[in-house]
Amino acid sequence: MVVVANEHPQVVREEDSSKRRQILDGARKVFMDLGFDGASMGEIARAAQVSKGTLYVYFADKCALFEAILEQEALQYGQVVFNFDPARDAETTLKEFGRAYIHLLCRPGGGSAIRTVMAIAERMPDVGRRYYARVLDKSINRLSDYLKAHVASGDLDIDDCALAASQFMELCKASLFLPFVFQAAPAPSEQRMTQVVDSATRMFLAAYKTK
Repeated sequence: MVVVANEHPQVVREEDSSKRRQILDGARKVFMDLGFDGASMGEIARAAQVSKGTLYVYFADKCALFEAILEQEALQYGQVVFNFDPARDAETTLKEFGRAYIHLLCRPGGGSAIRTVMAIAERMPDVGRRYYARVLDKSINRLSDYLKAHVASGDLDIDDCALAASQFMELCKASLFLPFVFQAAPAPSEQRMTQVVDSATRMFLAAYKTK
């Protein structure tokens, strides 16, 4: 018996990748609509328009599916370019970062993963820890390193740069993120985001800029 090697491995890989995206898109919608506990593999298969057999070829269970969605979220987050060049002045850098950060958090569908993680983190702490490390803590660390460079140059007077980075990010979220993530308000407008981030930057520099 002669086994013929696949002559088009790239086509197979692309089809496989396309099917996986199709499943993840369906799963994301089900998790968004029903939450983690309400979602079932049957519902996900229907939303993704695949058989349950095909679904299980790609993912062992809904936990693996949800982890894959969070991995996508982390990759999307990582693709956003924050310019933390130490040579740039603090005011410009903070305003640009703040607007990009809020855009990312409050984009359409952006709150779904966070809401679901918050709902299951107590029962599945590893999921919560991984999401925090891959998405949120990474930005805190990058901003903290930028602030350290400006402390070293004498522009800023900060004892704890990691704390200061977290403070600035929380200031940027004020009045925007919680109403959005709890669906008490729609995604904020560009004008409102700019207003809040500009205010956050003024408060931050009033506290930490050297006199």
